Amino acid sequence: MNRITRMICAALIALTPTTLPAGSSSATDPVLPAAEVAAFSDQVQKDLAARGARVAIVARMGRDPDTLPAGITYTHLGFWVFSNITKADGSTGQGYRVYNLYQRSGDRTKSDLVQDSPADFFAGAKRLDGGIIIPDPRLQAKLLSVIQSPAYAALHNPRYSVLANPANGQFQNCTEHTLNIVMAALYDTSDPARIKANIAAHFTPQPVAVDGLQRALAPVLSNALSTSDHGAAVATATFGSLARFMQAHRLTQQVYRITPNGPARF
Repeated sequence: MNRITRMICAALIALTPTTLPAGSSSATDPVLPAAEVAAFSDQVQKDLAARGARVAIVARMGRDPDTLPAGITYTHLGFWVFSNITKADGSTGQGYRVYNLYQRSGDRTKSDLVQDSPADFFAGAKRLDGGIIIPDPRLQAKLLSVIQSPAYAALHNPRYSVLANPANGQFQNCTEHTLNIVMAALYDTSDPARIKANIAAHFTPQPVAVDGLQRALAPVLSNALSTSDHGAAVATATFGSLARFMQAHRLTQQVYRITPNGPARF
């Protein structure tokens, strides 16, 4: 085996799903008991409702955080919107609907906007641990207006990459779409060019260490790992980078994490 072949083999071993962020997938093979997931999702709903959250950004652990790159804990997030709910038996009530960007099960390079329930959202978790951003009340109202408008779908780019660069529109992941909606609400615009300009000017993405050979091989392993939208360095939008941006600009009411043991500091 020559030196180049050894390097390629080593890179293929190194560039496994455990070394990169997991994608934003709906739960097709849940690993946690359904009863525990249902109880936890109800706990999160009650916690948000007790805090008066009409709109919150909630993240889940889709992979063991010990296997993820430094600085990344959560692998999927969505908007939780307090809504009127029609249950399976036809009865009505109130609760949260989750607005997600999910990869397509048959083509991981594409995504769709999907609404589901809190239990569906956490069914894809590897641990019952949620990251929570509650925007300030004024921003919640503006976010709700954007989510209910055509801009929500118009700002979706179905070309999916786990490591999408949020400063341009070549690819998109769930956090980038969420960031687009936040910027649309903040600047009262649905113009993608203006939104991307504001992201480039004001938002600091999370750096991800991916060396040159791994970057070259990533599309071979999965086109959903493309880094062709990046320059010399790779950085993407994450729950942590979104929380830091919103806190720095005083756009949050609360930022915390929640487990079955209750709320905790993020």
